[in-house]
Amino acid sequence: MKIIIDTHIFLWAISDNSKLKKKQCQALQTLSNTIYLSSISVTELMIKSSIGKLTINFDPIAIAKESGFTLLDYNADDACALKDLPFHHKDPFDRMLISQAINRKYKIMTADNKFSDYDCQLFKT
Repeated sequence: MKIIIDTHIFLWAISDNSKLKKKQCQALQTLSNTIYLSSISVTELMIKSSIGKLTINFDPIAIAKESGFTLLDYNADDACALKDLPFHHKDPFDRMLISQAINRKYKIMTADNKFSDYDCQLFKT
């Protein structure tokens, strides 16, 4: 299974996995799954750190690789999927993750209920 993890799932996985549901933990540890950390999540972390909303005192790329996650670049085809995406969710980072998941036909793991308003494949817990 190919799964893009939402930014908060990444943070929970590397710092406090007690916030993850059992099925999420199992999926993240299943070697046959490819777990992706999108460049969009890295962007979100760096922007929120630069404006003081988050303290990021680690290298998210190194931590992602050490955790067995695969880095996923956001490309022009992913961006084009935004054109027809309804505005159920206003957060631009989440909208880009959704468009990326839809474009690539990957599942997305999130705790954000607003994602279910979209025609994307959610990792169900």
